[in-house]
Amino acid sequence: MPYQLTRRSFLKGLAAGSALSALTAYGGLKMATPAAAVEAGYPEAGAGAKVFRNVCPRNCYDTCSMLSYVKDGVLRKVSGDPVNTFTNGRLCVKGYTYTRRVYSPDRLKYPMKQEPRGSGKWQRISWDEALEIIARKILAIKKEYGSTLPICLNKYSGNFDILHYGIEGMMSSIGYTTRALGTPCWPAGIDAQTYDFGTLWNNDPEDLVNSRYIILWGVNPAWTSIHSMRFIYAAREQGAKIVVIDPIVTATASKADLYLQIKPSTDGALALGMARHILDNGWVDGEYLKANAVGWEEFFAYLRREVTLDWASRITGIPARVIADLAREYATTKPAAIWIGYGMQRHTNGGQNVRAIDALAAITGNVGKSGGGALYGHLETWGFNYAAMTMPKPPGAVGVKKPDGTMSDRYININNFGADLLNTTDPPIKMLWIACRNPLSQDPEPQVVQKAFENMDLVVTVDHFLTRTAAWSDIVLPATTQFEEHGVNASYWHYWIGINEQAIEPYFEAKNDVQIAMLLAAKLNALEPGSCTYPTSGNLEEWVGKEFNPKILDLLGISDYSELKKGPRKAKLLTAAWSDGKFRTPSGKIEIKSSEAPKYGLPALPVYVPEKQASPEYPYRFLTPHSPYGIHSQFQNIDWMQNVNPEPYVEIHPATAAAKGIKDGDWVKVYNEIGYVTLKARITATTAPEILVAYEAWYKDLNYNLNYTVKAVPSDMGKKATGNRGLAFHDNFVNIEKVR
Repeated sequence: MPYQLTRRSFLKGLAAGSALSALTAYGGLKMATPAAAVEAGYPEAGAGAKVFRNVCPRNCYDTCSMLSYVKDGVLRKVSGDPVNTFTNGRLCVKGYTYTRRVYSPDRLKYPMKQEPRGSGKWQRISWDEALEIIARKILAIKKEYGSTLPICLNKYSGNFDILHYGIEGMMSSIGYTTRALGTPCWPAGIDAQTYDFGTLWNNDPEDLVNSRYIILWGVNPAWTSIHSMRFIYAAREQGAKIVVIDPIVTATASKADLYLQIKPSTDGALALGMARHILDNGWVDGEYLKANAVGWEEFFAYLRREVTLDWASRITGIPARVIADLAREYATTKPAAIWIGYGMQRHTNGGQNVRAIDALAAITGNVGKSGGGALYGHLETWGFNYAAMTMPKPPGAVGVKKPDGTMSDRYININNFGADLLNTTDPPIKMLWIACRNPLSQDPEPQVVQKAFENMDLVVTVDHFLTRTAAWSDIVLPATTQFEEHGVNASYWHYWIGINEQAIEPYFEAKNDVQIAMLLAAKLNALEPGSCTYPTSGNLEEWVGKEFNPKILDLLGISDYSELKKGPRKAKLLTAAWSDGKFRTPSGKIEIKSSEAPKYGLPALPVYVPEKQASPEYPYRFLTPHSPYGIHSQFQNIDWMQNVNPEPYVEIHPATAAAKGIKDGDWVKVYNEIGYVTLKARITATTAPEILVAYEAWYKDLNYNLNYTVKAVPSDMGKKATGNRGLAFHDNFVNIEKVR
């Protein structure tokens, strides 16, 4: 009789550490690589399997609609949901590893306590014991300091499902607290487009197929938005030219019709040089500007006074004739789209560079046109109720007094988290709650972050794995994956929204953030009645229903959220952003001369701000972009990803390697005045002589952290829209030496 693996016997095997053998015995997860798994397709999962709808909640452009196949209570297979015309029934290489992620033997199974912090001496505790420790500390802090301001939340994008905002709701429900405010990812560009257009809103990416000229500027969708590539290729089949502008010969660059290797952080100079050439040759769309923009006369005066092709060439490293040809083609081929990547705005002049590109799109009349636009991102489909997040304060809560006499939470900079933790006083920060984040891996100056952790009375982390941050916590709580919970997801790139169905029971004792909030509320109120306002009951599917309002239902063309169980829906938005001409700036028009930017100490016009320069001591710019095998500190710890990408490396140009006596495969030290990282050398001409490239990731068994060399240097923008300026991750300068 063949062996039958039920969910109970499967999880029993996991507890004994035999996950891989249990899965192999069941007959479906034997493939050694993601490619083999995709090719095989797990045909046996279909027989008798229940199918559920899910959405990938990771911080990614594509926010894939998924189907999960469950048999005997075990997640057997994941695939793309063909209803979604953007993701089109396919997943990325990371998405196909979800069965490995869910059942990884490294997943946290139970609440754990570590004594002392950082010792590695962990013991399993019950949920009740964990909540008791946490609740008593919250109440003790409130008694000692007269408020809950010494309690700090650091939460961001590890899971973008709307219900995971329940963690912010939990913090609100205990009183006024300290919050890490801002975003490390894209704030300079958000502010730039907010100054120019009133907010960020991109054309439907499926509309790229209608473009006749596409510039992919500092973005690598072949790795980071693979579903967008289908529309880019379709546009080329209809005659579009594909141009890639990037300091690195990326996978996307290798597929372009024209690739320009620009010097990092000089993108604004290229855009301005193009604009000057367009102006000189009469290719400006004057009628469009008169009807839709303000400040263009001042902008043109600046171009004539300060900008030339030779000036742009000298700064960017791109020949003047190439800039001229690019300008002519872009201005005279309609419609033309520019996709502005997030990497190119992670500089001290990043927002200004985005504003220059926005101006380029505006003066050629490509804004508000199908197949055109300055595409960056959008939040048009994020109009939920945020019911899990919005909670009243308990009576008598004390916070930071605002000028109008009301109270508020206290905010520190998420992009300088360690230093702000150490420097915040009156009252000091004494307790941390970390959710959907891994600051000891992903923040700049993690050395400082760790020092700040050492000053805490209590650190609580909620996660799937024992990350660097979890390893420096007192209490670690196991979190559910999207297959073990209900939820709802929207994208910041495409127009689709889908609900997430619970497909399997939670892994061991894992819980969702809303469930944790309800349990903690019950514990707090048992110890001190009225100390917490968060509801103490309700199932997650009910919480999903609370997030929908008439406006978002109408946007999706449905009368009830449950209709999404039949499949995701595409929002009824304008295909071409701003095609109605209703810009959200103070003037109601595109503000090439911004009325808001000077209020934040910024130039009103998209003038060029010089790029940050290397020093003789640290002459190499260290770029640390995304890998195709992970998203920040997620996925690289999964066995399939370890198989195909087993160790990190630094890419070095042959000329640089020769000058330093470095050969392919040598171990090298990349360092600057704040830290270093040791890794293997890979010699390649895909980078430039003055640039080193390594890919960010958390390798669970390696002491690898690129951010040991990254200072908390802010980008120029982000304050207006996100509360704090972004991070100039790519203005990081280092030296390199062979170590063995």
